[in-house]
Amino acid sequence: MGSETETEGTAIVVKLDDLLHARRMTLTELSERIGLTLANLSILKTGKAKAIRFSTLEAICRELDCQPGDLLGYQPQGDAG
Repeated sequence: MGSETETEGTAIVVKLDDLLHARRMTLTELSERIGLTLANLSILKTGKAKAIRFSTLEAICRELDCQPGDLLGYQPQGDAG
């Protein structure tokens, strides 16, 4: 049972795409502004990241003028949809 949960991913949802769209900013522009590689930012955007440093979270929030809760959400595994 435990391994099944691990392969399904996390219940944390990253809403970076929505924030970028609302701010009319590209992923490349954000990458340049916060000093994070485009590849690493893309991993975060697609929800494949396993962790995020507080310094990265702070930089994203600073550049997108948002709160951590605007960027991250919680969706229980049974609530797909």
